[in-house]
Amino acid sequence: MGVIMRSMLLTTLLAAMLAACNNGGQSGAAADAGGDIKAIQFVATQDGQPLAIDVKMFDTPAAKEFLATGKNPYIGNEEAIKEGKKRFNLYSCVACHGGHGEGAVGPGLIGENFRYSKNATNKGMFETIWHGTNGGMGAKGFGLMAPDDGLKPDDVLKVIAFIRSHAKITGNE
Repeated sequence: MGVIMRSMLLTTLLAAMLAACNNGGQSGAAADAGGDIKAIQFVATQDGQPLAIDVKMFDTPAAKEFLATGKNPYIGNEEAIKEGKKRFNLYSCVACHGGHGEGAVGPGLIGENFRYSKNATNKGMFETIWHGTNGGMGAKGFGLMAPDDGLKPDDVLKVIAFIRSHAKITGNE
């Protein structure tokens, strides 16, 4: 095998290894069967910096659909809304945001004037719930509060469905 052939083979192998490393599990990236990255990119509400969320956590059909599109498939789903209400209460969201997200000590979550305008979209509200705010709300995403605690992406989507059930907007517009 000639020097040029070896060099081409090594270059091809190196390119394949780099591509595999770049597709290795942090979000917002998910690979389809062809290896193309098709996913929304998450950013922190605090500073707009990229949020790395392990795509393996998006382990339900609804969470996978959200990761690919930014649309919450649980909007209007009564079972998901009930589950979201449970999580909303369990994580004491009600203490600051009121029983239906109308606002109390903390801001209202049902619109139309959001403290963070990005919360008019489900992607924006997901980012805010997942990673928290500068205004006093801590991160609720799994592993951020404690290594083995917090809301998983599917749970966050259900909480958002509960909030949107009291709003004039769906966040999927």
